[in-house]
Amino acid sequence: MYFYIETLKQRLDAINQLRVDRALATMGPAFQQVYGLLPTLLHYHHPLIPGYLDGNVPCGISSFTPEKNHLQLLQELSGSSELTLETSRIIEMPITGIYSMGSTSSIGQNNISDLDIWVCHQSWLDYEERLNLQRKCTLLQKWCMSIGVEISFFLIDENRFRHHESGSVGLEDCGSTQHILLLDEFYRTSVRIAGKRILWHMVPCQEEDHYDDYVISLYAQGVLTPNEWLDLGGLGTLSAEEYFGASLWQLYKSIDSPYKAALKTLLLEAYSWEYPNTKLLSMDMKRRLHDGKIVSFGLDPYCMMLERVTHYLTSIDDPARLDLMRRCFYLKVCEKLSGDKDGNLSSWRHEVLLQLVKDWGWNDEKLSILDNRYGWKIESVRKAHDELLDAMMQSYRNLLLFARRNNLKVSASPQDIGVITRKLYAAFEALPGKVTLVNPQISPDLSEDNLTFIHVSTDRANRAGWYLYNQAPDITSIISHQPLEYNRYLNKLVAWAWFNGLVTNKTCLHIKGNEICDLVRLQELVKDVSSHFPLRVSVPTPKALYSPCEIRHLAIIVNLEYDQTSVFRDQVVHFDFRNLDIFSFDQRQCLISSIDLLYRNSWNEIHTLHFSGEQAMIKALKTILGKMHRDAAPPDSVEVFCYSQHLRGLICMRVQQLVSECIELRLSSTHREPGCFKALRIAGQTWGLFFERMSVSVQKLENAVEFYGAISNNKLHGLSIKVELNQLALPPVVHGYASEGIIQFFFEDITDQQVFNIYVLDETNRVEVYHHCEGSKEELVHDVSRFYSSSHNRFTYVSNFINFNLPQFYQIVNTRDRFQVIPFRSHALTPPCVMHRNNDKRDYQPRYQVH
Repeated sequence: MYFYIETLKQRLDAINQLRVDRALATMGPAFQQVYGLLPTLLHYHHPLIPGYLDGNVPCGISSFTPEKNHLQLLQELSGSSELTLETSRIIEMPITGIYSMGSTSSIGQNNISDLDIWVCHQSWLDYEERLNLQRKCTLLQKWCMSIGVEISFFLIDENRFRHHESGSVGLEDCGSTQHILLLDEFYRTSVRIAGKRILWHMVPCQEEDHYDDYVISLYAQGVLTPNEWLDLGGLGTLSAEEYFGASLWQLYKSIDSPYKAALKTLLLEAYSWEYPNTKLLSMDMKRRLHDGKIVSFGLDPYCMMLERVTHYLTSIDDPARLDLMRRCFYLKVCEKLSGDKDGNLSSWRHEVLLQLVKDWGWNDEKLSILDNRYGWKIESVRKAHDELLDAMMQSYRNLLLFARRNNLKVSASPQDIGVITRKLYAAFEALPGKVTLVNPQISPDLSEDNLTFIHVSTDRANRAGWYLYNQAPDITSIISHQPLEYNRYLNKLVAWAWFNGLVTNKTCLHIKGNEICDLVRLQELVKDVSSHFPLRVSVPTPKALYSPCEIRHLAIIVNLEYDQTSVFRDQVVHFDFRNLDIFSFDQRQCLISSIDLLYRNSWNEIHTLHFSGEQAMIKALKTILGKMHRDAAPPDSVEVFCYSQHLRGLICMRVQQLVSECIELRLSSTHREPGCFKALRIAGQTWGLFFERMSVSVQKLENAVEFYGAISNNKLHGLSIKVELNQLALPPVVHGYASEGIIQFFFEDITDQQVFNIYVLDETNRVEVYHHCEGSKEELVHDVSRFYSSSHNRFTYVSNFINFNLPQFYQIVNTRDRFQVIPFRSHALTPPCVMHRNNDKRDYQPRYQVH
């Protein structure tokens, strides 16, 4: 046994050293410096070296001794040749080890790859120590970014996977969506930079089901010493419940890294295809390690993933996705082969890829197209985007079918599922007026030299509206090309071109449709939109994704396509600017003929809307205010752009005043009483805007009796939807959180009782109330989530449509005599939920009884 263990250790060390060498050989000097210095920076804590902060910060890595050249480099960084570093005061090293994981050191690592670092620590660290260690890692992350290395740190408690603990979903942390699958990836991709070896590699595959007993026996025999190994636990049996959350996480990642996420999603699908006899890749790697079969190019994890997915797609006869998967792999490797007829073996990655493309039968033309990826323009990028999205959605549908066949629940927490599905909804849901972003890091530059906007009127054979071409307005070139995009309204096309990067300050704009909009107005619109809406903004936080969306940047575009003031052309008209009413000019007409809205919300969605006719202003106001729940923050900016031939300044000012006043009425805490309203005179008619608790309604007021009657009725009832008298009143804090377009569940615990109330608001803010519910909120949340994720109304397996607009769950809490709403946090499951149901309208069937 001793010699067998020693042989395994030598193989493990050899593979680890091979991976370290490959990681360093692929990258530049800055990466090499960071990769080499990280252990020393975490081993020591000193004011003169990066990552320092005051407080009790854990430092010291088990079984680690820094190299002299790294200490010298630290002296250079600190600017002091007298720098003295020591850890003699630390009795027990709190940091077990430092490990890189993911694509680092694999064939999938390229010169723009980032670093994912696991900092594994002892479980006895207290909350303050863990927090300070996380803060130190954040400071180190900023320092690495300052020298051009993108890095993410993950603090991993040694007992995390044994206790099924998780972090919270963020930009990199998968939260509760993965446990065994995350450990599977770590075991097959990890590279030990410093610290203890990983114990799992030493346990034979046939002993995996008895992992702990086998480890104890190794310790008892004295073959291994416990304090020399990192033990995160065995993989055991993979729970099928993990697939759904893991597939959602990969979809989430595909928004920013589509090629890598497509490969990993297909691997999940291959795993589910093998279920219940799933053979994890990490187990395959360990079996080869123990058998001494160091194949797959040194047990390269990406090559092994390619093998597994190839076998799966070949077995189910799916050549289309097999070809896509190979292209994803090639682009992820990022090693150009076109024109390499002599087989230039400049690196092991180059050699491996060259052999693969020969096996695939690819020709030079295909290689040239792929190698020119960074030169792709909109047609190629949109084709790639649609192909990737279709493949990801097909994998997701297959995994949903797998979950339904096995009657699985979702293992991920409700809050993590809420965050992920909200970002997926924002990224993928196709809605009227929503601007689709088609370039998730596929090509760096989609700018066009020429863009032509052509208007087709209603009396033509083609659909009426606007067509966009990336050509100069030469009739022969236009006829021979398909339009890039079509929309009924010009504002949507301009927004689509701007947010997808087609328009720059060097783009030459052309327009055919001067009877609707001329070139000068088009150029003004592009300038206004580009100056008001930056292309790059901060990604939405988990808190923002879990909350109702709020308008962040709003542009109100007046009289772009239809302009009532154009009737004043060549006329002598005298205006009294102090008394001029642009909304009811001469008591008969409104000088606002069309309004286009363009806004970005807190989920980073871009939307456009169009209104025309005499009531354009009132319709636009109702729409804007309806998208603001009562507790929303005011928009960061509201701009009015007017393109009228006459009275531009006056129209801009009056519209800005009106919109600002209405937003203030909707959101201001001084107007919480029911019955708040505003009367507007539009084209000689009076309209009432009524600011109710959960919505804004509009009513036409023909005479004084109707006017005052509407006000009295609004004051009397207040709520737009009345709850029956025998039901509990809706808590005021819920009014402020009500948001159209999403389903919301609010839990309210009843003091001193083991029961709670549930308030349900649907997409239109209709209310249902359940009171004195008993049992498990968690089980109810899982049942509701499962119903909405698989309901035939929201998802059909024969279509390409998937709805990610899943319900959101909240808890009403009382903090210092003040009620507030927070995301619902899942805990351990308790007995099934028992509740009294007031309105039996839903199709799902939770277990309940009437008290």
